[in-house]
Amino acid sequence: MATPLTTVVVPGTVHLVDLNEELHTGHLSSNKEIVLIPRPSSDPEDPLNWSQRRKHIAVGCAYLHIFGIGIASAVQYSILDNISADTGITLAELNTGTGLMFLFLGWSCLFWQPIALVYGRRGVYVLSCFLCIIPMVWSAYSKTKAEWYAHRILFGLFGSSVESLPEVTVPDLFFAHERGTYMGIYAFLLFGSNFLAPFFAGFINDGVGWRWVMHFGSITLAVTGILLFFFMEDTIYFRPTLEGLDDDPKISVTQCATVGHDIEVMEKTTSKLQDPVSGKNVSGVVNYSPVSERTFPPPKTYIQKLSLFVKLDGRPTKKQLFTMMYRPLLIFYHFPITTWCGFLYGTNLSWYNVMNGTTSLILGGAPYNFQAKYVGCAYLSPFIGAAVASVWSGQIADKLTLRLARKNGGVREPEQRLWSMLLPAIIGPAGLILWGVGADHGIHFMGLIIGLGMLVFGLICASSISLSYDVDCFKDLAGETMIAVIIFRNTLGFGFSYAITPWINAQGLTKTFVAVGMISLVCTSSFLAMIKFGKALRRFSTTKYWEYVATSAVAGH
Repeated sequence: MATPLTTVVVPGTVHLVDLNEELHTGHLSSNKEIVLIPRPSSDPEDPLNWSQRRKHIAVGCAYLHIFGIGIASAVQYSILDNISADTGITLAELNTGTGLMFLFLGWSCLFWQPIALVYGRRGVYVLSCFLCIIPMVWSAYSKTKAEWYAHRILFGLFGSSVESLPEVTVPDLFFAHERGTYMGIYAFLLFGSNFLAPFFAGFINDGVGWRWVMHFGSITLAVTGILLFFFMEDTIYFRPTLEGLDDDPKISVTQCATVGHDIEVMEKTTSKLQDPVSGKNVSGVVNYSPVSERTFPPPKTYIQKLSLFVKLDGRPTKKQLFTMMYRPLLIFYHFPITTWCGFLYGTNLSWYNVMNGTTSLILGGAPYNFQAKYVGCAYLSPFIGAAVASVWSGQIADKLTLRLARKNGGVREPEQRLWSMLLPAIIGPAGLILWGVGADHGIHFMGLIIGLGMLVFGLICASSISLSYDVDCFKDLAGETMIAVIIFRNTLGFGFSYAITPWINAQGLTKTFVAVGMISLVCTSSFLAMIKFGKALRRFSTTKYWEYVATSAVAGH
């Protein structure tokens, strides 16, 4: 276990672009090069050293898990009126059940995430899919609100890995300059699957009834679980270096093409740390083993890879495992940036819940009177909005971050990514107002459809960028900070799910959605304050960050 660090290195500040070839040698050209952060080890089984094909299969399986859980959790959204008419469970009670599901999807991360960080990601992914089949089957036979609440809570308990584990899998496999792209795809699939599910559900409901909609969710989970069992590879790896403290030599992005083939990386023991910005030595001790003396086990066979959980040298003790189950609650105080990310993600999840809680009500009622299948078709607009948001918050945000890093002497500050929030901060609130106020005034349904796409673009961009920002700031503690983010997010989402129907009943659509739009504008625009004060807040968390990292499941060996 590493000796705790006392260092002035601000987490998240890294030298990402080597403008003058000062950080490393071996460039294949004289062009400006991107430094690979974190630095890969010399272990061929290090996920950062995997071939691109192997990486894409691994992250593709994580995406498949997101899609399967996402479909199952959202199939009911376009048929809430049908479920209510058949069972007598009110619309408000059905929405409360959804809120309870989100609440437990968040808080259950305190249990599942530490297990995944210590014993491996694969087992949690696979078990989550199969366990979620139980409440999905039960949901098809619901007759009372108590039953509806119970199976929604169970689904939240079993499916929580979808909320926080992919955000760890992406940094397992990809470098700092790539993460935004893959995190954008994650956000797209997480929300996009929720938009496709009601589309399928509307046609299934009109054909064979709402109960088969829930069976469709069960079948999706079963197929997903089987595919993951046979094709998913574990990406857990205890890295001997910390992001921002990697020793020279660095590796250029042009050499990345050979990763997984012939890369050799020199690693060494050091008792000195170097500030990636100033280049000055700072105090601190890292208990790394000399890699020249390390030997690596042979690659696992396919049968060995089918094991649900793995045992790797250097993993934390059981005591440390239990510490990670409560430490995310302390992170709210020690890491204000993580708290802000949870706040921003949570408010945007609330607008998502507002949309789902009102879509069937608005489009299924006068003057639109859509059948369930047409309500489902309306969800294609949010799906398109989600796809556009994935590109904006992923590839475009990554390119913007690199451009700003070059202008900053090659140094990447996580706050540079936040500038990509400017457009979503305007479009999202405008979409909320167009959706709610437009419905109250009976505008043409296409206006509402456009409003749905706009609000989803805004909320997914804000969600994806906030996740990437948190990982950029605290990469070596991302597994735990993500739990804090998701707990904050889902607790807020639960509150809005519980309140939205009474709010509309009390004030009407126009007043409610004007208020919601203004709240969204203020909350999302808070990114401007983070651009100004973000680094100071990261500096505030520095001591506690390195202290936690020294005993974390990511780098603590």
